[in-house]
Amino acid sequence: MANPFPSDDNGRVLLRMQENGDDLAKPRDIDFTVVFPGQSSAVAFADYFRRSGYKVSVEKTGSVPELPWDVIVVKHMIPSHNEIAEFENTLSDFASPLGGRNDGWGCFAQPTRH
Repeated sequence: MANPFPSDDNGRVLLRMQENGDDLAKPRDIDFTVVFPGQSSAVAFADYFRRSGYKVSVEKTGSVPELPWDVIVVKHMIPSHNEIAEFENTLSDFASPLGGRNDGWGCFAQPTRH
């Protein structure tokens, strides 16, 4: 069977999810992580998305040493390649001027019922 997704990072993740029995037609909360060099830029970014109606958290994790501040923006959506890429572009448009960048996304599986 041919890969139904583009051969980029998001496509590989979606393919792996599908192969593991995830029902990609089911909406769910997806956590998008954006990393920043400092607390003030992370908080400014988080405040914007919080005011836009998203659930947002800010934490200093240091998982990316040069960008130690993580902002997680939660969006309830169907995990489609186009929707994920569009939202990542939106996040990037706001993060870049603040010195931030996307650092991936994740969600809980929604198994297919047999």
